[in-house]
Amino acid sequence: MSTETSNPSWLERILAYASLSIIAIALLSFFATLIVGMSNREVLAAGLWPIVYGISTYGLPTGFVLLIALLIISQVRRRREFRQSQKQ
Repeated sequence: MSTETSNPSWLERILAYASLSIIAIALLSFFATLIVGMSNREVLAAGLWPIVYGISTYGLPTGFVLLIALLIISQVRRRREFRQSQKQ
């Protein structure tokens, strides 16, 4: 196990914060839609509720795609750092 600390790139930080934010917002909108839908289903067809439902529908897959991209980018960086440490 390496004792050196590695600093994530700005792209990794942006992807981490973006995926966390999008997933959190999508979960909040899902629960809001669920709660409002349990009380009055007709309300969901009007106003901003279709947008809130759309956020919950498309937000989770988008957040998970960003999370997978973050994992791939961080593994490529770690592999590159490992190869450079092996050459020295």
